[in-house]
Amino acid sequence: MRFSPKQQRVLTWWCSPEAGHWEAVICDGAVRSGKTFCLGLSFFCWAMGRFQDRQFALCGRSVQSVRRNLLVPLLPTLKELGFQAEERLSQSRLTLRVGGRENTFYLFGGRDESSAAVIQGITLAGALLDEAALMPRSFVEQTCARCSVEGSRLWFSCNPESPGHWFYQEWVQKAGERNVLYLHFTMEDNPGLSPQVRERYRTMFQGTFYRRFVLGEWTAAAGLVYDFFSREMVCEPPEGRAAEWYISCDYGTVNPTSMGLWGRWGEAWYRVEEFYYDSRREGRQKTDSEYADALEALAGGRPIREVVADPSAA
Repeated sequence: MRFSPKQQRVLTWWCSPEAGHWEAVICDGAVRSGKTFCLGLSFFCWAMGRFQDRQFALCGRSVQSVRRNLLVPLLPTLKELGFQAEERLSQSRLTLRVGGRENTFYLFGGRDESSAAVIQGITLAGALLDEAALMPRSFVEQTCARCSVEGSRLWFSCNPESPGHWFYQEWVQKAGERNVLYLHFTMEDNPGLSPQVRERYRTMFQGTFYRRFVLGEWTAAAGLVYDFFSREMVCEPPEGRAAEWYISCDYGTVNPTSMGLWGRWGEAWYRVEEFYYDSRREGRQKTDSEYADALEALAGGRPIREVVADPSAA
C-alpha cells in the first residue's frame, strides 16, 4: 500500500518528538482525498500502542455510518497487520487485541441534540469523530469532555461546510491556540485516485460546490439560490442617494441575530450595512432593548420604509 507525504504525516504524527504538544488532530479537505482511512488506521495504531484495557469512542453521523466508513475498510488492513478483532454488533462494541494488549472501542452516532446523552458518563482515552462537521455541537463537546484519561487525544475528520460553521470557527481557525495539528487534504494527497477519476470529479461540480468538494475549501454553498455565486460578484453601491431603504431582521436569542440595511438604486438592491451577533460565540446574550438600539444604529437616521422580520421569531 502506497501513501502520500500528507497521509504519512497522519499515520506517524503521534510518534514524532513534538507529539506531546498536540492535543488533537484535524484532517479536512476534498472528497476522496484519503484522509478518513489514514486517520482511522493511525487512530487504532496509536490507541493499541499507547494504552491497555482502556475505552475509546468511534463517532459518526450514525452507528451504521461508522461501520461503513471506518470499520469495513479498516478491519481487513488491521487483521493483515496482526490485530485480532471481535465485534459485538448488538452492543456497538469492537474489541482489539495485539501484542498482549486489549482495548475496547464503542460506536456512537451523533445524529441530533439528543445524541449527547448517549455518550454521557463514559470515561475515554481517546475519540475519533468522522465527519465531525455533520454532528451537533453538543454531541462533539460532550465527546471531548469524556476524554479524561491521561494522554488522551481527539481525532477529527470532515469535509468542509460553510465558513460560518461552528466547527470551522471554533476548531479549524483556532487550531493554534487549541494545540491542534491541522492537516488539509486535496485529491492529489490520495495516490489511490487515478488521473482519470480526479478529472471526472473536477468536471462534476461548479462554483461553490467545486471549491468545497474538489478544492476542499470552507465556502458557503448551503442555502445559495445561485450555486455559482462568489465574492467576485460583490461590489460597492452606486453614487447618490438610494430610492428607498429597508431593514431585514433575523432575530435570535440563542441562535445568532442578523440585520441587514438594504438600499435600492434603479432596479437593484444592495445590502449596504449589517449587524450580526452570535451569543454562543460571544458568551453573552443581548437583551431586546440592546437589539432595538442596534437596529436604530443600523438605520442611521435614514427614512426606513419597512423592517422585515422573520415571522417565526419570538
